[in-house]
Amino acid sequence: MPIVTIQQFPRDVEQKRELAERVTDAFVQAYGISAESVQIFFHETDKEDWARGGRLGIDEG
Repeated sequence: MPIVTIQQFPRDVEQKRELAERVTDAFVQAYGISAESVQIFFHETDKEDWARGGRLGIDEG
């Protein structure tokens, strides 16, 4: 049973719904498993809680 964790900035529910379908389809095709066996967790992080190169995401242009 594949478990996928997606870390990202917040997205709307329709975008997450579409991504969940596409990721699930990829596992179904690649592994020949049922869609019901694929689990996906979305972990959303605000830009103020993330940094790259010593700068917070909210400070990047």
